[in-house]
Amino acid sequence: MIIPMLKEFKEFAVKGNVVDMAVGIIIGTAFGKIVTSLVTDVVMPPIGLILNNVDFSNLYFNLSGTDYATLAEAQAAGAPTINYGLFLNASINFIIIAFVVFLLIKQVNRLRKTGKEAAKTIKCPFCTSAISKKAIRCPNCTSKLEVLAPVKK
Repeated sequence: MIIPMLKEFKEFAVKGNVVDMAVGIIIGTAFGKIVTSLVTDVVMPPIGLILNNVDFSNLYFNLSGTDYATLAEAQAAGAPTINYGLFLNASINFIIIAFVVFLLIKQVNRLRKTGKEAAKTIKCPFCTSAISKKAIRCPNCTSKLEVLAPVKK
């Protein structure tokens, strides 16, 4: 009973979709860390500098009524806080990741479209322009293409 189940699990685990998904998750996690570092270490400091040296990761509302100089102090004291600066950083992370994924998907779709169009065309042997496989005459140089695409009777 255990051996057939192990075989079935092995077949499931080595299927292309599962492996592709695992690779995607690993790369996505690493990419998320890179974008987080980009936002935290590169994008936010100049924005904070422009806004009078504001450190977004240190912006918070203190709900306890006690004053704390930093978010770290408030958290160390166990004070309840609303950390809207961290939320702003996370929102900017999301926007950057979403934009990069959009650009990636747009590029993949463009490559797919080009591949599909290329499969439907041939090169004219006379003028080398791309033409439909169904053409019997080149629309550019008007040469007959019966050799390439014989007419069905």
